[in-house]
Amino acid sequence: MTKKTQLKGVLMLLLTAFIWGAAFVAQSVAMDSIGAFTFSCSRTILGVLVLLPFILVRDNISAKSMTQAQLARRKAADKKTLIYGAILGVVFCAATNTQQFAFNYTESGKIAFITALYMFFVPLFGIFMKKKTPLLTWICVVFGFVGLFFLCMDPENMGAVNFGDVLSLICAVIFAVHILLIEKFAADVDGVKLSCVQFAVSAVLSGIAMLIFEEPSFPAIRAAALPIAYAGIMSCGIAYTFQIVGQKFTEATVASLIMCMESVFGVLCAAVILQEHLTARELLGCGIMFVAIVLSQVSEPLTQKWKERKNI
Repeated sequence: MTKKTQLKGVLMLLLTAFIWGAAFVAQSVAMDSIGAFTFSCSRTILGVLVLLPFILVRDNISAKSMTQAQLARRKAADKKTLIYGAILGVVFCAATNTQQFAFNYTESGKIAFITALYMFFVPLFGIFMKKKTPLLTWICVVFGFVGLFFLCMDPENMGAVNFGDVLSLICAVIFAVHILLIEKFAADVDGVKLSCVQFAVSAVLSGIAMLIFEEPSFPAIRAAALPIAYAGIMSCGIAYTFQIVGQKFTEATVASLIMCMESVFGVLCAAVILQEHLTARELLGCGIMFVAIVLSQVSEPLTQKWKERKNI
């Protein structure tokens, strides 16, 4: 760890990973009562309701000490936030709803691990953005797909692929795009506001799809109130805030490594709460994928140290 990393930042991000991991259980349970679009709409509305008061209070307090020029710059940044947030909202809506539909076909633990493959698609897509990727990262990509094979493919029936696994993989691809867009947009605007706009746009889109393709009812939504509340308040609202604050006290590589623990927490929570059991082959796949995820997060600093020693 570098001097920048502090214990309070590590603890915040570890709690963030746990909240996100446990959300996979909430998503799975909610599908027993309501449709995917209904769940996504409900949770993102709650996410907005959690973030919006914080934003309003914070802006009102900070405005008292800001000059007219500073207020003008913030207003201009807020206009960018609306545009960027709208783009992110569309992508976020596609990713979360694709993932939510996967719960109709496969277990939450498997979805948690397969979704974590976004860690590998990010450097792959980075090629088109002229980003250099260390060799060790590419090795991690190969190991990741080996782990995915053990996790999802049945050797006794090689022609059969679980549709939920496919949806989870598509979700990972979309989340990779989402991550790259955040990298591009977040530097120019307020991260919490960007998240709030993203949730608002996703809520509207999911709500429209809900009214077209599903038949939402208040009794059904009430039956799924607890999973919705957890996913909306804890996952969308609080965990995101912990991520923002925690990364102020944590070196970036360490932060990414800690947050990718959400996949492990997802499997553990599914096993404890839902009594889901993975086979030895699937556990092996999970293990390979997790090792690959961990290595992918330390590949860049290791590569940098190797280059420095080579130049000595």
